[in-house]
Amino acid sequence: MESTTRSECPLHGGGVRPDYLVGRRLEQVVASWHLYGSEAPSGPLDVWLIDSEAVSTLITTGSDWCLIVEASAPFAGYDMAESGRVEVAPVGGETPFADHLGETVRAVSEESIPETGRIALEITFDSGRVRCETWSGDLCLSSK
Repeated sequence: MESTTRSECPLHGGGVRPDYLVGRRLEQVVASWHLYGSEAPSGPLDVWLIDSEAVSTLITTGSDWCLIVEASAPFAGYDMAESGRVEVAPVGGETPFADHLGETVRAVSEESIPETGRIALEITFDSGRVRCETWSGDLCLSSK
């Protein structure tokens, strides 16, 4: 994936340049999940990467389907009454990032489009890559 000229999201701005992650070790991954009744949760709503410098990087989607990347601590889960609840917790094997815990980030690259800004972020580790992208407003994470 090649970096393209970065454009800012009209609603959310440009967020942070994730280049600061290069050279830092991934220490912990925290995610938020929407839980409703007995249904199994689908992919995470938000993911926080906590690195060896104790910086927490949030990766999530915006209301206009952009991909938001910002320095932000994980929030507490919350109840949404009849709509279920959002639970926030450290993850084990529930995301592709779990395979890279303890590894150092070797490179990052982004994709963006003028209408919504950033649409994808790829983070490279020694043992592989994780692609974060927005798809129909949902956060999608995949291993490469």
